[in-house]
Amino acid sequence: MYFHDKRLQYPVTVTEPDPAFARALQQAIGGVEGEIRVCMQYFFQAWGNRAPNSKYRDMLLHTATEEIGHIEMLAHAVALNLDKAPAHLQEEGVKDKLVGAVMGGESPRTKIEGMIHKNLLSSGMAAMPIDSDGVPFNMSNIYASGNLAADMTCNVAAEATGRVLAVRLYNMAHDEGMKKMLSFLIARDTMHQNQWKAVLEEIGDDTGAFPIPNSFPQEMEDRDFSYQFVATAADGSVPEGRWTQGPSIDGKGEFQVFQHKAMGEVPDLGPAPPTSGAQTEQISTAKGLEPPTYA
Repeated sequence: MYFHDKRLQYPVTVTEPDPAFARALQQAIGGVEGEIRVCMQYFFQAWGNRAPNSKYRDMLLHTATEEIGHIEMLAHAVALNLDKAPAHLQEEGVKDKLVGAVMGGESPRTKIEGMIHKNLLSSGMAAMPIDSDGVPFNMSNIYASGNLAADMTCNVAAEATGRVLAVRLYNMAHDEGMKKMLSFLIARDTMHQNQWKAVLEEIGDDTGAFPIPNSFPQEMEDRDFSYQFVATAADGSVPEGRWTQGPSIDGKGEFQVFQHKAMGEVPDLGPAPPTSGAQTEQISTAKGLEPPTYA
């Protein structure tokens, strides 16, 4: 069960509306690095969490709910940047000629006008669950595996790419209110990266949590290849680094280099089934496998 407060989580103000920046902010809402992604990722991880201790589920629910507030902030920011945009941009944004421009090659200015056109027609100059190119968010980047360590590792990556995006938006912003809002979101990304790493540390960090899942006995995997870096360069060169020699990160093996080579046989799928629609030459002439006779 959830409760809401009609006030924003953090102040959102726009002194100088910027339709171009509104379009860029859409990436932080509905892009693969955006807030809808992490919000739904944390919710589904929480809802599917199975553990003797429910604190991980509870923690995820707290953070997922926080992310709803971030979506609301960004949606308000998009609307403010569009709603108070100069009138001539709004008027040009609804011209029919822009439809063709948006579908084909266009200038950056025309792309901005095209986005205004979309936001006006579909949402009345409000934010939408789309990215900066107008592609709807479709949940395909939600990772909720049911494995706590795997999910936390995915969450670190999600918050890292989200923070990269927020920093890029901060560098693009000219309005002081937008910079303050993004400064807050960047700070929350910092916390969340540390939060997920703290969970990993609590459940064993590198030496305890990895390899994931740690419930599978490593003696049952082919240990000859557990810690070998596969070098695939045709000239035999190797990008030497921490990953090619010395103890493995999980402390359970030694890194080595394996020069790429074929260890299996040439694949042979055998003849095609008689009724597969294959060519006669693909179907075996052995007894019982002759090509079918069609009436």
